[in-house]
Amino acid sequence: MASDAIPDRSDSGRDWRVWFGLASTLFWLWLGLLYIAVVVGWDEFLSQPAESMGGFLEGAFAPLAFLWLVIGFFLQQRELRENNRAIQAQYEQMRRTAENSEIQAIAIRANALHQQQETTLLVADRVQKQLGAVVGLLWMSSQLAGDSPEAPSAEFVSELWAKLGAGDPEGFARQFMALYYRNAADPEALHDLFFGTEIRARHSNTITSVFERLLAKIRECDPDGVIEAATRGSAHGMLYRMIQESRAPDPEPGTATA
Repeated sequence: MASDAIPDRSDSGRDWRVWFGLASTLFWLWLGLLYIAVVVGWDEFLSQPAESMGGFLEGAFAPLAFLWLVIGFFLQQRELRENNRAIQAQYEQMRRTAENSEIQAIAIRANALHQQQETTLLVADRVQKQLGAVVGLLWMSSQLAGDSPEAPSAEFVSELWAKLGAGDPEGFARQFMALYYRNAADPEALHDLFFGTEIRARHSNTITSVFERLLAKIRECDPDGVIEAATRGSAHGMLYRMIQESRAPDPEPGTATA
């Protein structure tokens, strides 16, 4: 801004104090020469001994010395003020530069966080597809075991796998939600649904491990917890909670087991 510019007096000529000093010096010298010529006389002045002439010149030039001392003092004050203004302007420039650097650093961090979130979302999408396949195997193990008349038809199973291949990785997880609430009053049936056989337990533990690692990855780039909340609220997130709630409680220390 124009108001922050330092006034440059180098192009406006010398300071008026210098001109005043030069004019006063010339006027004082003219008066001294006039005094010698009219009052003392040049012959009388030149015939004075060195001591008298030195005393005369010392008294004549003392006012000029004092005048230039005062002028130099004011000139130095002006230079100091200009230097202070220059330092202040440099400080303001450095402060603005620091503020701009901080803004750029914040933008860089935000951009890096955004890129990390995009990468994490891509990873989460692939993990969700992987979970969809494991959940499908768990669902088939729990629903197609034996010759139950309530077992789903082959066409229904094929339709769920087709949806998984078409980009819907949570179809089997939604089926588990219906089964979970159907058996909510029977803890043993819920436990059997996820841990009734070795195969089901292995699939359930795989789902739990993969989902927990996905949550840990999301927390690295989700300071507000929005992505984690959305992931926990998905069908796979609800299935993860169902599996955790259906686990058998660990025996208390000192309790004998059969």
